[in-house]
Amino acid sequence: MTTPLKIPRMAKAEYDSLIARQHVSRIAFAAAEHPYIAPFMYVFDGRYLYFLSTKYGRKIEYFKTNPKVSVEIEEYAPDLSAFTFVSLQGTLEEVQESAKKKEVRSLFVDMIRKKGLSPLVLSALGHSPGEPVEKLAQEERSMVWKLVGVKDIVALKNR
Repeated sequence: MTTPLKIPRMAKAEYDSLIARQHVSRIAFAAAEHPYIAPFMYVFDGRYLYFLSTKYGRKIEYFKTNPKVSVEIEEYAPDLSAFTFVSLQGTLEEVQESAKKKEVRSLFVDMIRKKGLSPLVLSALGHSPGEPVEKLAQEERSMVWKLVGVKDIVALKNR
């Protein structure tokens, strides 16, 4: 019997770099019968992942019932010749402090500009694509979540 190849683990510096390069994640919420997975844009301040969530949808119910989640971030070549991913198990916490929420929203504005994202992405954050991106920082149409209490990190790469 042939032993399966094990995918190598990434060092902390490698997965921190992956997290810093990317901006889209998937969050798995504990739901009633089956897990619920949804895509979320995020920003990383070097220590924490922050997410903006619209104030409606199933995710709000699941967050309120059980804020423990699994967050996955990946990067891969179009032909899958190279891939990396990190999965973090922790707890989402709603940021309440006004100054911190404004700071995180400003990080989102900077990330959207720096990465040259389409204005259509604003619709995923509770804003009309025709609005200036600065509205994200000026208004509170979405919740700000922070990933805390990370209990387990799995970070793998194929080379």
